Parts: sequence; C-alpha cells; structure tokens
Amino acid sequence: MRVLVVEDDASVADGILDGLAQATVDALHVSTGQGGLDALSTYQPDLVLLDLGLPDMDGTEVCRRIRAVSQTPIIVVSARDDEIDRVVALEMGADDYVVKPFGMRELVARIRAVARRTGPTVAEPAAARTFGALVVDTRSQKVTLAGEPVHLTAKEFELLVYLSADPGAVFRRSEILHDVWDTNWYGTTKTLDAHIAAIRKKLGDPGWIESVRGVGFRFGEPGAQ
Repeated sequence: MRVLVVEDDASVADGILDGLAQATVDALHVSTGQGGLDALSTYQPDLVLLDLGLPDMDGTEVCRRIRAVSQTPIIVVSARDDEIDRVVALEMGADDYVVKPFGMRELVARIRAVARRTGPTVAEPAAARTFGALVVDTRSQKVTLAGEPVHLTAKEFELLVYLSADPGAVFRRSEILHDVWDTNWYGTTKTLDAHIAAIRKKLGDPGWIESVRGVGFRFGEPGAQ
C-alpha cells in the first residue's frame, strides 16, 4: 500500500511516517495542499492522509479537488473536532475522519479498514484462493490441502482468510485482533497465538503462517520464497 501524507506539521508527519513504516506501509510526505494534488498523479497513492490546516489552502478544498479527479480514499487527520468540520470534510468526499491526537495503531487500523471498504470489487467473484496445494474458498467456506479437506473452526477460517488476502504482507497483532475478533477487543493476544498454532497444525507446516518477531504474522506458501 502507498499512502500520501499531506501534513504541514513536520513533527506530526514524522510520527505518522515512522508508524506507517513499522506497519510496512510505503508513504510519501508533502507539506502543502498543492503538493498533495501534484503527488496524486506522480506518486499515485492508494490512500491519502489529509490535514485540514494547510499553509496554502484549506484541506477541505484539497479534498474536493482530489475527489473531482480521483476516487482515491481520503482520511482526514485534523485537530478540528467540531461536528461541522467532520460533516464538511465527509461531504467533500472524505472516507473517514480522525481527530488529533490519535494512536498510530488506530490510524493504521482505519487505513486498512478504509482500504478494504473502498477497494476494487471486480476480483471478488474469484472466491477460491490457490496457494500451491492449498485452496481457500471464501464462497463455500472450505479449505483443502492437496485435495484433502482441512477442517477449521469458524474463527480459524476467518483468520486464515484475513491473512491470505495479502500473501507476504506483515499483519500486526493489534490489527488482527481489531479486524478479526472485535473492534473493542481488550483480551490477551494468547487467543490469537492459540488460533495460529491450531491452523499451522491442521495445515501440517508452520511455514504457511510465519511469525515476525515483535510485529505479528505473515502468510505465505512454504518454500515459495
């Protein structure tokens, strides 16, 4: 994923860029509204993080201009927390609104949620995902390995579908718990570890889901790299 960060406060931008880097998200920073509009075509981001208080033009105007030429998802990140500011930004085409100060885990989760919600649906009919001998069929909710059925619980299947949606990508533990379990999950990560262990055992090779120390997990075909 490529994220364009339009933010005039260098310290805020640095924090966002560091957080996105830790979440393995590529990002480009510009400090003006015009810079954001120019980068839209040169950088071609998958999503825009847009501050409203920019030095050359108001962020809502940037939002309006982006939306006039592109359907790229926009998340407004602003210190303005009045309802009218949220309404105007959303009416101008923003997909989400985050108030400063914010937590990076929440911001990354919102980025992924907006990306899923606004992503292309053309490929959706291809419900069966094939990874070598492993087939994950989201339509029938069945998993087979070398033609043999793999019996997963509902949550194990949901977790496997989530991770296999982007093979090779690293998913943070907090993101997985937020998206697969519940947006308000406050339980221990041992629940996640137990489900990962169960899936690995049923697939017969821990290489299907690799642990990334201190971060989370990555799905991939064993021996494919």
